This record gives sequence, structure tokens and C-alpha cells, in this order.
Amino acid sequence: MNPKASPMNVLTVLPKPRLALGLLAFGALLVVSGLLAGKSLAADPKPAAGVSAKPALTVNTVQATVRSIPTTLAANGNVLAWQEASVGAEIGGVRVQELHANVGDTVQRGQLLASLVSDGVQADVALARAQWAEAQANSADALANAERARSLQNTGALSAQQIAQLLTAEQTAKARVESAKAGLDAQLLRLQYTQVLAPDSGTITQRSAALGAVVGAGSEMFRMVRQGRLEWRAELTSAELGRVPVGTSVVVSAPGGAQAQGRVRMVAPTVDPQTRLGLVYVDLLASAAPSKTPLSQGFKPGMYAQGSFVLGKSDGLTIPQPAVVVRDGFSYCFAVQPDGRVAQTKISTGRRLEGGLVEVVDGLSTGALIVASGAGFLNDGDKVKTVATTLQAAAQPAKALPAASAARAP
Repeated sequence: MNPKASPMNVLTVLPKPRLALGLLAFGALLVVSGLLAGKSLAADPKPAAGVSAKPALTVNTVQATVRSIPTTLAANGNVLAWQEASVGAEIGGVRVQELHANVGDTVQRGQLLASLVSDGVQADVALARAQWAEAQANSADALANAERARSLQNTGALSAQQIAQLLTAEQTAKARVESAKAGLDAQLLRLQYTQVLAPDSGTITQRSAALGAVVGAGSEMFRMVRQGRLEWRAELTSAELGRVPVGTSVVVSAPGGAQAQGRVRMVAPTVDPQTRLGLVYVDLLASAAPSKTPLSQGFKPGMYAQGSFVLGKSDGLTIPQPAVVVRDGFSYCFAVQPDGRVAQTKISTGRRLEGGLVEVVDGLSTGALIVASGAGFLNDGDKVKTVATTLQAAAQPAKALPAASAARAP
């Protein structure tokens, strides 16, 4: 027999009709089983064992409220002393005996700041006093001689020349008395100048004097901020200068976070031709407490500070800052629907307000009930349980944090 199979031999190995029918019946059985299994799954809507429904979040809610919002103009500038006083020695060639004030001390007008060695000046005072006494004695003698000359003027006992000499000696003696008195006053003034006093109330910002140093006349020993007053020199453009009249209220913020109230004292009459900016001089006001000056509240001369000019007020829709969620570069809030679910609402924000509030320019209506805190844990359509709160309480970060943790209810 030939081992190579012919085409007719290949056809002889195909399944017999009975085997083909069996395979077809098995395939039909598999199709029917699949259909029955699908129908069984569709008829049973219950979730698989161990899978529970998503629990609802407990959140604080608040209504969007319209309130009066100040219209402000932001600016930057330097904090400087309102006026500085330079305290120096009035006399020269004397040594510093003692220093009574240091940098940072708050002093009053007439307070002793430094003492200079006064031994040499006291000796000069004693000499001037002796010269004055001598001049007074000579003046008394000349006055007596002049009186006798006047009494003998018509008797002929003295010549006219002698009488004139005696009367001239009287005038000369009086002048010498006055000169000696002026010399004594000058020495007493020098003695007074050995006590360096504060010319005004204020705060010492610099001390250049050293103990034991010989000072010269007019040399600076201390520098102080008069009355502790500071001013903020805001830089504004030419267009902005016209919007800030004298007397405008200002809120100035120091780099450390301290804030102080201010008032526009003067608007500069010129603009820098290089920067095209003009200066607005703002007096930083002290608080009601006498000791609370801008210097003690964190403001220092030379620092760079930010401020806002309060130009007026306008109404605006406000919500708490924690209610705003930023996703994909856009701002959203979550409005609570009547069915207890939240709707993610796209909004446009405006001005930031004190107390943690933010203005909503577009996307939200007045009185809308929104999630005040815990919004970062929500998605559109989530089921929530609400707890009402006030707008002020929701805006406080310290109170918003516990709510943001959003305890889950079963």
C-alpha cells in the first residue's frame, strides 16, 4: 500500500455525520446556558456580598449672603519715621560721663539721656561769678563818685573835666557789670549743656555716643523718632493718585502680619519721571491704648509694607472661603439640592474680605444653600447630611477644620 495519501484518502478521515450532529448540539447547549445565566443576573439587582452603599457625609451648610463690601485700592511702599530728631552735644571738648538711654527706649521730653563731665565747666562758672562780683563792687564805687560829682557840679570844687570823667567811669562800671553777668550766664548755660536732654517725646533708634569718649560741639549722640509716629509712603501711579483724597482711610499690613489703621495726610505734588509713580503720605495711627504705638505693633522704619486704601463700599454676594474648591484651575462650590444631594457649581470669585469671606461675582444666586466646609471631600451628586451654621462661623479657619474632616454617618 502507498503511504502517501491521495486527496480521496484525506476526505475519508472527516467526521461521520453522527459526530457532527453531536458537536452542534453541544454548542447549542452552551448558548442556552449563557442566556439563562444572563437573565438570572439581570433579575437579581442586589449587590454582591460584602459591598455596601456609599455613606453620606455630614457637612456644615450656609446661605450665600449679600453684604456691603469696601472698595479698596492696593499699593506698596516704605514705612518711615514721621520726623527724626538728632540729639547732639551743645559743647565740645568734654568727656561722656554716663549714658542713661539706649536704642529702643521710649523717652519723654526733657528726660536725661547722657551726662558729660562738668568739673572744668564748674570751675569756669566759679571764675565768671567772681568776675561778676568784682564788677559789681567797682560799679558801686564808680556810682558813689558820680553822685558826689553831681552834688559839687555847681560849687566849682571840681572842674568840668573831672566831673565828666567821674560820670563816664560810672557808665563804664555799669557796662562791665553787665558784661560779667553775661559771662556768668554763658558759663551756667555750658554747665546746663553737660546734661543732654531729650528735645521731644519719642523712641531712640540710634546711639552713637560711647562712654568715656570726648565729644565735639554739635556731634550727634542719639537719633530718635519724634513722638513714636510712623508714616507709610505708598507708591501710586498717576491715574491712581487722583482717586485718593486727603483723609482717606487706609489699612496697612506689616510683613510680620501686624495691621495698623492709617489716614492720608498728604499727596505728593510731583511724580517721579523715571518710575512714573507718586508718593502718598499716610499717618499710621496708634490704637486706643497709650502704649500701643505703630512701633510697638510690629512696624519698623525702613520696612516694606502693603496697604489698601478704602475708597467706598458696594454690595456683593459672599460665601466662606473654605466653601470654595479649586479643581482644574477653576473655582467651584457645592450647592445642596432638595433631595439631599450636592451639585458642583462653577463660580467666579472676586474680592477677599476680612474674616475669611470671599465675593462671588458669577455662578451663584442669593440665598443658595451651599456646603460651608468639607467641600473638598465631595463630588457632584454625593449624598450629604447637613448641619446649619452662621456665615461668620463658617469663615473661621479654626472652626472649619473639624467640619472638613466630615464624619461619615451610616
